[in-house]
Amino acid sequence: MPHLFTDRRGGSSLGVYESLNLALHVGDDPAVVAANREVIGSAQFMNQVHGDQIAIIEAVSSEIPTCDGLITTKASVALAVMVADCIPLLLVSKESVGAIHVGRAGLVNRIALKAIQTMRSLGSIDIHAILGPSICGACYEVPFEMQQEVMQEHPRAFATTRKGTPALDLPKALIADLVSVGVSYEASTICTYEDQMYFSHRRTNPTGRFAGVVSL
Repeated sequence: MPHLFTDRRGGSSLGVYESLNLALHVGDDPAVVAANREVIGSAQFMNQVHGDQIAIIEAVSSEIPTCDGLITTKASVALAVMVADCIPLLLVSKESVGAIHVGRAGLVNRIALKAIQTMRSLGSIDIHAILGPSICGACYEVPFEMQQEVMQEHPRAFATTRKGTPALDLPKALIADLVSVGVSYEASTICTYEDQMYFSHRRTNPTGRFAGVVSL
């Protein structure tokens, strides 16, 4: 299953968007973003809103669906998910693939499990998850109330920062969800907040977005 995660390098954007920004919604020059997207080839993007909607894609279109997950059974279609601290989750199987946007809201609304269920309904049997670079538990500081709220359903999300303040470990919580439904996984150890090669909304705002891209 061909897949990749971009980083900041290899594009034409300037300033805070330097250089391979793939997002149109962050204030970058649309013409430059379009050129940057050509670097990764033809892929279906989405208008991500931290929801739990999933679109099944038959062909790459200029009509951008508003959703946070894309799934396809077509070998000719590449799917892209944009992030800058959230988890770019790629789901691969012989029958279908998915690109899923999993931030705090996506973890809470269990979009990954919904995507897995959708892929299984399309005939996917062995599904493997690939978690791309995202913010780590030691860097994702949140208010205590928010931490406790998320932990009610996702106890594995518990984390503390290096200075001892409340935090959330989204990858650890997502992995627990994946394992609970029999999905194998691999996970990047790169923290987007710590690694300057990746866009991080927490580190710089505004900033660009990098992407996870997958195809059958």
